[in-house]
Amino acid sequence: MEIKAVLFDLDGTLIDTEKYYQIVWPKAVEHFGFSMTREQALQLRSLGRPFAPQRFREWYGDDFNYSEVREYRKKLFEEIVAKEGIELKPGTKEILTYLRERGILISTATATDEERTERYLKKVGIFDYFDKICCATMVKEGKPKPDIYIYASKQVGVPKESCIAVEDAPNGVRAAADSGIKTIYIPDQNDDEEEVKGLYYKKFNSLFELKEFI
Repeated sequence: MEIKAVLFDLDGTLIDTEKYYQIVWPKAVEHFGFSMTREQALQLRSLGRPFAPQRFREWYGDDFNYSEVREYRKKLFEEIVAKEGIELKPGTKEILTYLRERGILISTATATDEERTERYLKKVGIFDYFDKICCATMVKEGKPKPDIYIYASKQVGVPKESCIAVEDAPNGVRAAADSGIKTIYIPDQNDDEEEVKGLYYKKFNSLFELKEFI
């Protein structure tokens, strides 16, 4: 397989922020009088529109105000980022540098909106590595639907057969695999592999292993 483009998830894949979401989602829910288990918080990783609001209604009923809770969660997230900062996942700069040196196109395929994606990438000093910034807010349906990966491959102008996707969570793996793009799975939060068994092309422990593979 000749790889001409790599489409990266962001949180938990390139930047080490997924751990913060696991803190702020339960806190936000609790602030409005509900409770959230670790298992529920893990299910929210990369879960996009309209599936996240649906999931909350399933858990808490039709009166649950998802938009209000999500806005409060975003506030908590920005507070923790301001205090703790954002770290890159091990191997991020190495893999991005390697791809650029070889003329392989690079795009995001993230559930995070465009404003925050650009801001976070600039904050950690890797924005200029990217040829395209693609976010789930740019497509009809978010992950686990494949829309964002189909969109990203079109944006970089590379056939799906010559792209690979890099993901850290089951919802993202499902999205990438359903798009027809070979998917590299690098787990971030000790996932149950049975959830995505048979969906990914390769499983690695780090981005360093991805670099060696390419």
